[in-house]
Amino acid sequence: MPGGPDDVTGRVCGELAAELPDEDLAEDLADCLDLYEMGTKPRCEEVEYLGLVREALDRIARGR
Repeated sequence: MPGGPDDVTGRVCGELAAELPDEDLAEDLADCLDLYEMGTKPRCEEVEYLGLVREALDRIARGR
């Protein structure tokens, strides 16, 4: 159904991929957080990456 949860998820994931073009994002964004190993990126990149993934998950949960 247009405008449904799958559309929101696809749009948000597409926007996240555009913001993080060098990242290999998992199909399930929750896996990105669960499987992430702290300290594998410079601190400022790590904070940005984790923040963007969490924000994307929040947007999907809100349906926006």
